[in-house]
Amino acid sequence: MSRAPEVLTFGCRLNTYESEVIRRTAAEAGLENAVVINTCAVTAEAERQARQAIRRARRADPTACIIVTGCAAQIDGARFAAMPEVDRVIGNREKLLAKSYAPDAPRVRIDDIMAVRETAGHLIEGFAGRARAFLQVQNGCDHRCTFCIIPFARGPSRSVPLPAIVAEARALVAAGYNELVLTGVDIGDYGRDLAAELGLGLGAMVAALLEAVPELPRLRLSSIDPVEVDDDLWRLFAEEPRLMPHLHLSLQAGDDLVLKRMRRRHLRADAVELCARLRRVRPDIAFGADLIAGFPTETEAMFANTLAIIDECGLAYLHVFPYSERPGTPAARMPAVPVALRRARARALREEGARVLDRYLASRVGTTARVLVEREGFGRSEQHAPVLLPVSGGPAPGRQGAGDIIAVDIVGHKSVSLIGRPAA
Repeated sequence: MSRAPEVLTFGCRLNTYESEVIRRTAAEAGLENAVVINTCAVTAEAERQARQAIRRARRADPTACIIVTGCAAQIDGARFAAMPEVDRVIGNREKLLAKSYAPDAPRVRIDDIMAVRETAGHLIEGFAGRARAFLQVQNGCDHRCTFCIIPFARGPSRSVPLPAIVAEARALVAAGYNELVLTGVDIGDYGRDLAAELGLGLGAMVAALLEAVPELPRLRLSSIDPVEVDDDLWRLFAEEPRLMPHLHLSLQAGDDLVLKRMRRRHLRADAVELCARLRRVRPDIAFGADLIAGFPTETEAMFANTLAIIDECGLAYLHVFPYSERPGTPAARMPAVPVALRRARARALREEGARVLDRYLASRVGTTARVLVEREGFGRSEQHAPVLLPVSGGPAPGRQGAGDIIAVDIVGHKSVSLIGRPAA
């Protein structure tokens, strides 16, 4: 019996968005009895997990067509093509094209991603099993952080034109989504490549989107560099309640020398000032951050600066990575920190992350939140904090479903979640 293609997603929100495109495009192309693995290349661990999923998929169904795509496939397609479990390998551009899933498509098709200059428009009207929707506004990256391989998997920075963003946002809201998350590889770079819309940066685009789609209740940004909050975005955080008070920073480190060796565009003072200034204009804002532990040449003193910036910025959520060498990047040639020490430092950062999260959650007790219900018994606040909700035990009048926004009194916190009850 034939079945629709299954898509397994690794990595970022942009991959999640693109997996919806893959699911629809592959089905329209008539692909059946297939598993598409949409890979990530941020770390060696992400690639290992993808290879593990490929082998698991083959064991689960020896007759399925196994197709590998995504960033890891774009960078090292030959490695995946050599796996006996794999039937087809396609690149990041090709994965969005129906012809890549045709029966007569080449076994390996990976074009030059650095030659891509446009972001193809795809009208996505839903995300299976999700209460919020991702909205792609940008792809690619023109920066060259020394540890990062992603620009070579995604190509140059390119922006989705505003009319296409507005059209998709309207379609998603019409489909019942009350919260959209703007996503891309480097969304702060939005607009630099749009000759017809010179001067339309991220903040101006967000303002135009909110004005054009007044029926959208909540808009959230994905990860952004600390130096990419422009004047328009400052104003929106200060004045626009529909822009959620939550920002995830691509911080990576808290030591200036490490940041310079990473070739980041900010210093620690930029991040600290950003958080302080945003907190002044939006006191209820919460911050998350990506942090890398054990970057090459990192000393104990440098690592101590990264630990310290967690409190200096008032971070609530941490996403911690032990440094992972990416072949071909400048950092891979720098003097390495021993792997065991990287892991120990990552563990210390995660322990600190647990402490600051607990402190943040405790600070929200006694407040009232507007919670987006993700499933029965669980939702997220405006600040993206997990909230446990009472379970009704069955259908009841007025019972809220996934995607609804409800007022919730925060009465406590437990582990990594707030505890709420519907406000009177």
